[in-house]
Amino acid sequence: MKILGINDAHNAAACLYQDGHIVAAIQEERLRRVKNWSGLPLQAVRAVLEMTGTPVGEIDAVAMNGHYAPNPMTREQLMEEYRTVNDPRVTARRALRRTVRRAMGPRLYTAYLGRRQRARVRDLLELGIPWEKIDFVEHHTAHAAAAYYGWGKFEDPVLVLTCDGVGDGLCATVSIGRNGHLERLHAVGEGDSIGNIYAMVTFLMGMVPLEHEYKLMGLAPYADPRGADQVFRELARLIRVDPKAPLGWERVPGCPETYYSHRFFSGLLERKRFDSVAGGMQKFTEYVVTEWVRRCVRETGIHRLALSGGVFMNVKANKAIMDLPEVEDLFVYPSCGDETNAMGAAYWVHAQTAGVAKMAPLRDVYWGQEYSDEQIGEVLQTFPFSSAVRTTHETPIEPRVARLLAEGKVVARFKGREEFGARALGNRSILANPSDPAVVRVINEAIKARDFWMPFAPAVTAESNGRYIVNPKRVQAPYMILSFDTTERRADLRAAIHPYDFTARPQEVSAVWNPSYHALLTEFERITGIGAVLNTSFNLHGFPIVSRPEDALDVLDRSGLEYLAIGNWLVEKTGRR
Repeated sequence: MKILGINDAHNAAACLYQDGHIVAAIQEERLRRVKNWSGLPLQAVRAVLEMTGTPVGEIDAVAMNGHYAPNPMTREQLMEEYRTVNDPRVTARRALRRTVRRAMGPRLYTAYLGRRQRARVRDLLELGIPWEKIDFVEHHTAHAAAAYYGWGKFEDPVLVLTCDGVGDGLCATVSIGRNGHLERLHAVGEGDSIGNIYAMVTFLMGMVPLEHEYKLMGLAPYADPRGADQVFRELARLIRVDPKAPLGWERVPGCPETYYSHRFFSGLLERKRFDSVAGGMQKFTEYVVTEWVRRCVRETGIHRLALSGGVFMNVKANKAIMDLPEVEDLFVYPSCGDETNAMGAAYWVHAQTAGVAKMAPLRDVYWGQEYSDEQIGEVLQTFPFSSAVRTTHETPIEPRVARLLAEGKVVARFKGREEFGARALGNRSILANPSDPAVVRVINEAIKARDFWMPFAPAVTAESNGRYIVNPKRVQAPYMILSFDTTERRADLRAAIHPYDFTARPQEVSAVWNPSYHALLTEFERITGIGAVLNTSFNLHGFPIVSRPEDALDVLDRSGLEYLAIGNWLVEKTGRR
């Protein structure tokens, strides 16, 4: 069975799910070179079909994320939306829309939604996909399906939690996965969304909502605890738990719907220090989700958790959940924002139509395109470099890269199938010696233009992981979606961990899942005694991770990067032309 999974909202993406396995997936942003592109991902759809040699006629079903999808917005339109959300004219239009919708009644609204859905997939129909093959999967059902079916542990009950900004009118759900079936126990409405609070605070801090929340998380540990506690207390007063509905939460009277809250939070946080706001917002998020998890575990008696939704992109909140004594085991779907609802929707349709017998647990997420040395060589011959470069070919290239890293060089790596999602997992990455703090400034100033407080992350061989990472519950960590405390050997990783609280967001690298990357780390360890490298995404600030050889060469050419290992080619800058 072949299912085309599509997210046509924020972080648009497509995947092909075939006989229980994801065989191809890519985000539209990678192909269009526009960060967080939203809308129907036609280029991604074509890419996954081409990668797998699948004609449109062989698609058995199309699984769409969400009954409802908001209109696509550019970054500029999104910022304007947040800025004007409480303007009188905008408020009046919103009230009118709600009045009209209530007046429709269920039958008319269903017809209206159906017309919108047909408009959403018009381009798919023109590709030759029949309307009858298209299923619309409720947004949080897709998130829950990603977490539960992605983990693939069907032998024991699993507590499945979803939490994000909003989707199909909800911001969070609680479900139980049992014997391959999901049963929803509770849902929290969109007006009470803590994800929307985090997004609005991100906007008020002068950053881009739905994109830069991770910057607040990175800044939070630097805040003075007294200032952070003051902000935390202000935020904590806004949420309460109804004893009759302990599996959720609600906002208190006087707190507006959290999406429509620009004026409210602007007043609440006025004249608060920026670092106190970041620290208080992070503490509030960790407090809400951990208390929620405790109540859910207590009410259900289930201690194994599977999580999905954009709030769980917050690796420090995930750590707080993982550290709870009530939690025995934890799985967070990698890159669990709306982009992976393409997979979640496909999982759900497969489970409902074909059952779970052939549904394989998630392994690696290297689902994108791969380029041969011959293809890369052709691009190298024609690329218009502005600097003089030297190219050499060496098979395998990994020993050479390991030596360069050991010498203190920063090297970009482009090899193998492209990884899916927000986190670079070695195949589209910039690498450096994790023990050398000097590389942080080089990467920040010459290449990435990152905020100075943002930490980097280590990629650690599976064999060396225990030397560096404190993980008493032995939770698997191959996706950079969890953070951990580090051991006394953290000096080996000092450039690749948070310098304030010494936590790390590791990628545990397996020789089975990525043999060439594992070989590079192993050779680096042979030379230096360090079983890890610093790994950050291969992109310029504000742009998506590179996808094609041309993208990689463009970043090399436009930045201070000096070395690029692309396939088994090494490209080295030698000076200006």
